[in-house]
Amino acid sequence: MSESEHRNHRRPAFFSPSALEAHGPAYDPTEQIHVAHETAQALVHAGRAAADPAVTQKLVALVDDIGLSTLAELWSQRPARSLPGALWRLYVLREWVQRAPDEASREYAAGIRFTGPNHAVAGAAEPPGPEEMSRVIDAVLRGVFEGDLAVALERASAFCRVVSAGRADISSGGDTAQQAANMLTMADDLTACARLWRAGALD
Repeated sequence: MSESEHRNHRRPAFFSPSALEAHGPAYDPTEQIHVAHETAQALVHAGRAAADPAVTQKLVALVDDIGLSTLAELWSQRPARSLPGALWRLYVLREWVQRAPDEASREYAAGIRFTGPNHAVAGAAEPPGPEEMSRVIDAVLRGVFEGDLAVALERASAFCRVVSAGRADISSGGDTAQQAANMLTMADDLTACARLWRAGALD
């Protein structure tokens, strides 16, 4: 990107780590709720308004820049079926795939035979190796900013269902079984968020 293009597409101020981290525990609960929803809406709007692949990629990789803990402070306490709640779950999914690509690949591959239609919706390539996992999650997040957000949420939901099935199949019980159930709950929430977005009610 040239220097002039960089100036034209400078990251909005609310994306800077210092600005986001300023919205910390000092805020009262009502203000924290307002900030969470306002930043989520601003993030989606900025990405969709820019219509620039470079901006979209910055937003996809937002956690790489500011850290997951910063987004956790903003969004993790909001309801799962809200815009900040949905975005939080998408970035958590991406972070998991980035940190544990072999695990993600193994669990996804194990789940395909139980959830073929969801595998098709998720859009992962075959064989679903670690690199394919990273590509499909990044594609899902790009869809939030440059495609149909509801479709992006449905793809993420389908991805979660495949992983949940695979995790349950190869788990040895205990915590892993609970994690499979949690992934299925995430899938249900993301599907609900897609419906809310289409109805103009995801805020």
